[in-house]
Amino acid sequence: MSKTVIVTGASQGIGAGAVKAFLDKGYNVVATSRSVSKSRELPSSPKLALVDGDIGDASVAAKVSETAISKFGSIDALVNNAGIFFAKAFTDYTGEDLKKLSSTNLEGYLYITQFAVKQMLAQKSGGSVVGVTSSLVENPIAGLNVSVPMITKGGLDAMTRNLAVEYAKQGIRFNTVAPGMVDTPLHKDDPHDFLKTLAPLGTISSVKDIVDAIVYLTEAQNVTGESLHVDGGAHSGRW
Repeated sequence: MSKTVIVTGASQGIGAGAVKAFLDKGYNVVATSRSVSKSRELPSSPKLALVDGDIGDASVAAKVSETAISKFGSIDALVNNAGIFFAKAFTDYTGEDLKKLSSTNLEGYLYITQFAVKQMLAQKSGGSVVGVTSSLVENPIAGLNVSVPMITKGGLDAMTRNLAVEYAKQGIRFNTVAPGMVDTPLHKDDPHDFLKTLAPLGTISSVKDIVDAIVYLTEAQNVTGESLHVDGGAHSGRW
């Protein structure tokens, strides 16, 4: 029987890449984002179910979970890819900015992960939850003013480590991928020559680089509580 994975933020970029990678590996996939049904990046497949909606809304998270169970019969893995990110000076962030970041980045992780874990516990066969954070949590870079977004991304790191211990005896693993600069639509208007200077390898990660890490952590049966940096070495320090 094929395993079932849920991928949030799935309409483009890393999320769409993850959906295609899991389909290629024979998984059933439930893909969700605000307008995932309109995505031009996702293939048509009987093993793919699409759910539109804001993952920061608990009712949407419930619908995604119910779709996985009713259509495919299980939830074996979850990829919490949905996230928003914007930079400005610390004193320019507003309360509304914090609410937006928290809704997508924190509540968007919390609700769907609770539903997934409940189902995994009922199945008694373990499972995997992978989040997507940022190498900037551990390695701030001068000129990238993202203190408030990192409240949420850093919170995901902390939650992941705690959940890894809380559910280790049940075989449910929790890990994160921490990208640096990635060649996605988010950075399509940014100067790539500059972005390459933000990592000692002088590279920008491809979507495939991040997706490979997500798939690895999903299937790595003896890895939990890990933050896997895919950032050209940026987390290592100054260069």
